[in-house]
Amino acid sequence: MTEGSQSTRRFSPVLGGVVVVGLAVAVGSFLVLDPVLAAFVAIVVVVGLAMAVLARDWDRHESFEERELLRAQRRKEKWERNAGARAKDRARWEAHQARKAARESSAD
Repeated sequence: MTEGSQSTRRFSPVLGGVVVVGLAVAVGSFLVLDPVLAAFVAIVVVVGLAMAVLARDWDRHESFEERELLRAQRRKEKWERNAGARAKDRARWEAHQARKAARESSAD
């Protein structure tokens, strides 16, 4: 999610009303119907309500390009943070290669 969208995630009054009506229907079905049928109605209504609540902001998300841009920025920052360690490792490797070459040339 984008950083600004966290503050805009509010429970809309319309969705709140739908949830209240749905729960009233689920509870009221036990008063009117047989318990087995009422359980079916309650399950269907509760699942439908859960889907509506979870899907209320399904289209407000970052695009693939935005996510990849953020990942590229994090990789670049990490690369820059570790530049000193890479330079140190490179210097150690080059010193090792120089010692190895010196040993091989003295052994010949």
